[in-house]
Amino acid sequence: MRRVEQVMGFPVSLRVDDERVPGAAVAAVFAWLHEADARFSPFRPDSEVCRLDRGETGPGEVSADLAEILALCEEYRVATGGAFDVRLPGRGLDPCAVVKGWSVQRAADLLRSAGVERFCLNAGGDVVTAGGPWRVGIRHPERADRICAVLDITDAAVATSACYERGAHILDARTGLPATGLLSVTIVAPTLTEADMTATAAFALGEEGVAWASARPGCEVFAVDSARRVLRTQRVPLAA
Repeated sequence: MRRVEQVMGFPVSLRVDDERVPGAAVAAVFAWLHEADARFSPFRPDSEVCRLDRGETGPGEVSADLAEILALCEEYRVATGGAFDVRLPGRGLDPCAVVKGWSVQRAADLLRSAGVERFCLNAGGDVVTAGGPWRVGIRHPERADRICAVLDITDAAVATSACYERGAHILDARTGLPATGLLSVTIVAPTLTEADMTATAAFALGEEGVAWASARPGCEVFAVDSARRVLRTQRVPLAA
């Protein structure tokens, strides 16, 4: 079974290789992703995030889901010494770097809870898998028609942060300027929540982000720095 929908401004594709595909679980995946977009988008004036940012909702009045998202934001802000921050001076609250991986991971958990054992959920290039192995290509950071590595992934998630799709959109919150030092960084982790947040935070840190991400429990790293050097951990699951 394969299904693709546009959610959160990017295509989300689901491939299920089980013989029996629970249609209700597949529908629940996309319904949840649309719900998460409506609730946590900083671009929708009626979202819970925007209402909090405008002061219409107090910090103690947010939903349990938003409280979890904000706690993750704070955890990574502290862990990066302030390089990763969803609250920048002169800008509104923008937790998109957390919401994407967190919400897609929850969607994957819905599939697992329904008994789906082999699937690949791809959200704009960030991937969470069950079963395997699945082959996941890492795009060349400067050539859209090339890949620089292929990973073999089983029951894991992969996320990449780079500037080749959206320009210099990742800022080093310590300076307020676009992050420098890395062209791309890919993280393999047990969940897409961890992989996506770690990739974004590492990119914000710049050159020091590779060592920082490598020290995170369960994380493997494949990065290309601004000097076009490949930096990777020894256990990153490269395909033969």
